[in-house]
Amino acid sequence: MDFGFNDEQEALRQSAREVLTDRAGPAGYRTAMGSETGTDDALWKTIGELGWAGVAIDEQHGGLGLGLIELVILMEETGRALAPVPFFSTVALAGQLLEQTSGARRDEALREIASGGARATVALGQKDGRYDAAGVSVKAARTENGWKLSGTASLAPEAHLADSIVVIARTARARNPEEGLSLFLVPASALKSKPKPVASLDGARRLADVKLGGVEVPADALLGDEGRAWPGIARALDRAAVLLAAEAVGVATAQLERAVAYARERSQFDRPIGSFQAISHKCADMLLVTETARSHVYLAAWALEEGAPDARLAAATAKAAASDAARIVANDSIQVHGGIGFTWEHEMHLFYRRAKFCELYLGDASAWRERITAALAAAS
Repeated sequence: MDFGFNDEQEALRQSAREVLTDRAGPAGYRTAMGSETGTDDALWKTIGELGWAGVAIDEQHGGLGLGLIELVILMEETGRALAPVPFFSTVALAGQLLEQTSGARRDEALREIASGGARATVALGQKDGRYDAAGVSVKAARTENGWKLSGTASLAPEAHLADSIVVIARTARARNPEEGLSLFLVPASALKSKPKPVASLDGARRLADVKLGGVEVPADALLGDEGRAWPGIARALDRAAVLLAAEAVGVATAQLERAVAYARERSQFDRPIGSFQAISHKCADMLLVTETARSHVYLAAWALEEGAPDARLAAATAKAAASDAARIVANDSIQVHGGIGFTWEHEMHLFYRRAKFCELYLGDASAWRERITAALAAAS
């Protein structure tokens, strides 16, 4: 079996690396972090023109019709370059959720994302910090002309930039929290108040509460079947988790490269510090966890794309492994740099910020290991 990229995938990777090396990086991230919006609008426009937003959207909706592997390649490169753009929230989160549902509004939203002009996000709810069905805190009730929403969805990524928001809402009570959930596409213009980003560790990927109280949407804002949205949501969140894991691998790779380069250049006692076992072993451990996570990510992407029986287990393993890699490499690469690595002027804390987002969003390693344990127990 060939585990390498084909020619088209390798060309995509090289093209993405060239563009992002030239247009992103720590300097661009730092600029975006200090800006009002936390994003690089010019880079986002370039990404739209290159068609990256539509790489995994079918040609019927204006995309390139490629697959999850190609999207993983792009996510890994955006992580490696710290690209300060709403690619994760729009493409890896909202785009994946839209792909799992149906409706005219959904088709229109996919076309807008594929065109590169629209930005979107998902309001998961996140009651008590949960990303499962029990964490959905938004409700929706029928009205004469459509639906009326209530509640607040906490910490939606880059909701302040979004043109539209995919909202997960409870439309019926049920003993099983996975029942009675529906999806709605809510234009940002329909909100009573614009989402205000809150301070977060990752200053170039901001989070915002989406207040949905009193928001009314027409009947066709409902995506898919009423009350039966959870299976599609679960599939989309698995895919989003793998894509976020790919970004974590990209961030870890960039940190590892910088740590190794510094260990070769920095001398102590007339020797490069990389010649000391305390440093060389740390670098070797970072390489091990990064490559392990990368292998899990691409296996999971393949399994999800092919509909393999163990696809959900592979996705959970990938997110757990990548969360571990993000945490370990973020900490150890700073330690390799010594005192200078802890300073505000140095670039290492910028990678640390993005690594922590990748580690924690959609659940940390322990949360995904609980899913692995439950899946293995159910299969035994």
